[in-house]
Amino acid sequence: MRDLAILSIFAYGCFLAFKRPYIGAMVMLWISYMNPHRLVPWGLTYSLPLYALAFCVTFLAFLISKDKHRYPLNGMSILMIIFVLWGGLCTVFALEPEWATSELSRFSKILLGVALYLMIMRGEHKIKMMVLVMAVATAFYGVKGGIFAIMTGGNFRVWGPPDSFIEGNNELALALLMTIPLLFFLFTDAKHKWLKRAYMASIGLCFISVVASYSRGAFLALAVTSFFLWLKSRFKVPLAVLGIVAVLGAIPFIPQHWYDRMNTIQTYEQDASAMGRINAWTVAVNVANDRITGGGYGHWGPRTFAMYAPIPDKVHDAHSIYFEVLGELGWPGLLMFLSLLLICWRMNGRNIKLSDGRDDLLWCNTLAKMLQVSQIAYMSGGAFLGLAYWNMPYHLMVVTILLNLYLKERAEAPQQSEEQDGEVVAPKASTKYDFDPETGIRRRS
Repeated sequence: MRDLAILSIFAYGCFLAFKRPYIGAMVMLWISYMNPHRLVPWGLTYSLPLYALAFCVTFLAFLISKDKHRYPLNGMSILMIIFVLWGGLCTVFALEPEWATSELSRFSKILLGVALYLMIMRGEHKIKMMVLVMAVATAFYGVKGGIFAIMTGGNFRVWGPPDSFIEGNNELALALLMTIPLLFFLFTDAKHKWLKRAYMASIGLCFISVVASYSRGAFLALAVTSFFLWLKSRFKVPLAVLGIVAVLGAIPFIPQHWYDRMNTIQTYEQDASAMGRINAWTVAVNVANDRITGGGYGHWGPRTFAMYAPIPDKVHDAHSIYFEVLGELGWPGLLMFLSLLLICWRMNGRNIKLSDGRDDLLWCNTLAKMLQVSQIAYMSGGAFLGLAYWNMPYHLMVVTILLNLYLKERAEAPQQSEEQDGEVVAPKASTKYDFDPETGIRRRS
């Protein structure tokens, strides 16, 4: 039954995509984040390449559509192309060519989707829809996990969808931390009370899921993300009061073995997992120092550790976005990766300035701030997880670029001159305009 429901929604979305390609893009995002076909382990849809099918349909719809946009050329969009091309070069000289080729293929598909989103998702409505699908599809597991944690007293870990990027408890916790700021934006932008309440409840349940994941890295990132969420919010006092009440209210209900797990942060020298990560991080540095192209994607196996590890028999994944890129793509790859994060942060800073003080662009201002908070969650939580090539950080870059393009259009609109009685005069600063995000037409109110 669930199989049929998923296939029906998928087929209907693909059908609508031929008239409105952005709906096909929404289907792609839905498949990417919610992984609905993984919810039916023994069903027909479990192994179907739904994302590939949705991409093909959306790309074809884009080609025949009259509403086309070129791939935007800026520092971030160009660097993403260079980054994946460098990954291709590193694959040629990879220590594990077969595994590297497979990982390159998966990452390339993500960036192909990125290019499609950049050419389709233009305008206020589409930007908001992209954020909505990303947030709600991921928050599904936060809401589900939060309810499960409450019902079981937090005695069991919360997990993500099987055979996905966020299957593990650590990965799901990071995904939810990055989603919470997006949910907060949707909360501030919602017009109906019931929607606001739904988003606020989802935020609370996602926080519970992060704690119930028993992830030590996510626990540290939770503190950092919460602080920046408070710092960037317009509701500082209510959030502070709510946060204090929530923490004090939750303390009596958290099981003792959760505290025992978190206390191992202070005694990492005695923890096998922590020491395994340090061993892998040393491998990453040694590989990058020895090979300018690094070891290639996914080289974390016995062969590499025998050559580069201080403790050769302690084979461990990098478990860090920074050391993962360093070990796989070398120092040039790490520089590109860090540059992407820096450019994204600075562009959102410009988005905040472009929208500051304008009531009609308040949603842009809030979204740009929440994108920065989400990036903080990724950079802090990602220090302990190997999710350098996961789709969400690159999709957040897409939203950042689309928001910047939209704001530049809006900023230029009032500066356009108007002809009156044969003279060209600039419109008054107080003049208000209605701007159609779909057509780009500016009309006077």
